[in-house]
Amino acid sequence: LKSVANKKSDTIGAVSSTLCMIHCVATPFFFVATVCTSSCCSAAPSWWQWLDYLFLIISFIAVKSTTTSTNFKFVEVGLWISWIGLTAVVLNANFLWFHASDNIRFIPAFALLGLHLYNKNIVDVKQKGVAENNLV
Repeated sequence: LKSVANKKSDTIGAVSSTLCMIHCVATPFFFVATVCTSSCCSAAPSWWQWLDYLFLIISFIAVKSTTTSTNFKFVEVGLWISWIGLTAVVLNANFLWFHASDNIRFIPAFALLGLHLYNKNIVDVKQKGVAENNLV
């Protein structure tokens, strides 16, 4: 049961990280396309900015669930560091605490995705091994 919950949280985390990266990549194209419709399109619509926070909430839930059920300390630590890093990057984009490249957001997003996929793969291998042992 613990590994099933872990597998689902890893899937949710991987999907959330992927959607977050698509959102980050799409943002510049979205605003270039809307420049023709308005003379003042430099600021993102509030609903678009709130997607950042939605992804943070979903990824927090996935990270919390995965870290409570994983057996790998480096996955646990890596997920939390990546989530904190992503949160800092998102908050910095809105509050401009320090100057950083827009592309820095991909580092924690890719780390979250990679760690969730790694952990999910380990869970899948373990479940397959248990299922094969039960057949013997």
